[in-house]
Amino acid sequence: METLNDLLVTSTDAFWQFLLIPVLAGLSLYFTVRLAGVQIRMVPDMVRQLRGTPETAPDGKKAISPFQAFSISAAARVGTGNIVGVAGAIAVGGPGAVFWMWIMALLVGSASFVESTLAQLYKVRDATGFRGGPAYYMQHGLGARWMGVVFAVLITVTFGFVFNAVQSNTISGAVANSVEVAGASAPGWLAPAVGVALVAVTALVVFGGVRRIAHVTQGLVPFMALLYILMALLVVVLNADQIGPVFTLIFESAFGLREVAGAALWTVIIQGVRRGMFSNEAGLGSAPNAGATASVSHPVKQGLVQTLGVYFDTLVICTMTAFLILVSNPVYGEERGPEMTQDALQAGLGAWSVHALTFVLLLLCFSSVLGNYYYGEANVRFLSQKKGVMAGFQVVFLIATFLGSIGQVALVWSLADTTMGLMALVNLLAIAPLGGVAVRLLRDYRDQSSRGADPVFTRDRVPGITGIQCWEGEEDAREDAAARS
Repeated sequence: METLNDLLVTSTDAFWQFLLIPVLAGLSLYFTVRLAGVQIRMVPDMVRQLRGTPETAPDGKKAISPFQAFSISAAARVGTGNIVGVAGAIAVGGPGAVFWMWIMALLVGSASFVESTLAQLYKVRDATGFRGGPAYYMQHGLGARWMGVVFAVLITVTFGFVFNAVQSNTISGAVANSVEVAGASAPGWLAPAVGVALVAVTALVVFGGVRRIAHVTQGLVPFMALLYILMALLVVVLNADQIGPVFTLIFESAFGLREVAGAALWTVIIQGVRRGMFSNEAGLGSAPNAGATASVSHPVKQGLVQTLGVYFDTLVICTMTAFLILVSNPVYGEERGPEMTQDALQAGLGAWSVHALTFVLLLLCFSSVLGNYYYGEANVRFLSQKKGVMAGFQVVFLIATFLGSIGQVALVWSLADTTMGLMALVNLLAIAPLGGVAVRLLRDYRDQSSRGADPVFTRDRVPGITGIQCWEGEEDAREDAAARS
């Protein structure tokens, strides 16, 4: 097992350093220029579009709202990467990794906008509203179903199985650590018991479909994020005199001006970018699957909303984790998972905070499990509409949830890095040629906004774009409205 892990680490490190990171950074910079910095200059629009009201779905119920779609993607984003991933990046890459997380979040926001806008444009209808994502814009936008199939398989394996195991692994590890902090030894049956309980609760939610997932995450995400932020903020406030030195430490370490844990400058950058991408998922191709479910009047609206999720994740949640750890004078050079964050809380607030963080981790990771499930479901439906195939995915998903709770964290994280990198590369190769479509859609959105209108898109507004499955033309829209009345 150790040999397999070492092989994965070596090959994945080379793949990220010499291929994926240059492609992601270069493409994000290109989109930033083409879109005139949309991810920075249109932040007010991102906030406004959260309040959109959805239409009625074919089954007579409300479709998914922009905020619910945001919550599904935030549920998958805000989890292990924010606590364990940030801790791991700091432990291995030093405090400077945090700076590169910030920089990449601002840069890759453009890629997030492009992929989620495209997912909205090329989405398809289903009984509960809409479904879409990279596999769908690969088929309908590029005319390359084979590429969509490759992506659908990769994201199903990555989120449905591997990332899911990461979340359950984190939950069982946090519970065990909490038991040990209480003064007892974690019994051998604890991890399997946690796995069984997690499987049972997960099954109750995911078998209810995307609406139940959306309603649960809509309630969980704001609550768990606020609770975690308040706890971390309390530690930072109690150590307010350390805020200035922490900023100095981050910036000096980011440029190799201070040696921390022997981390070379390139190691610092790589750790920041990799863990940042695992956390905010920009360019990865995952969030567009949630963004495509939203019922909005223009594709750009949800593209903006999903971009806001990148900032919420990295600039808010990850930053709070980083400051929480750094004000506690951590030990560098060893990737210790959730224990590093738990130790920082314990040092700042006392033993009770470890148990509180365990509760927060349960919510964070459980919500991520739900988001991961939906990503898998949307892509399994792309591959096949047969009920037996979906049932098989659900069974394997729940098995992976259980196995993750009793597995080895090192191998699980290595698998996550490998499959995430492959999936991201396929998605980036798809959005590169489709980026011009997003540019045209943004231009249409801004033209309407500049006239004081609420932007509404129909597929005849931007001529020359083929493969659109929804967004009926103006004549079709009038006929549909007349039929409904």
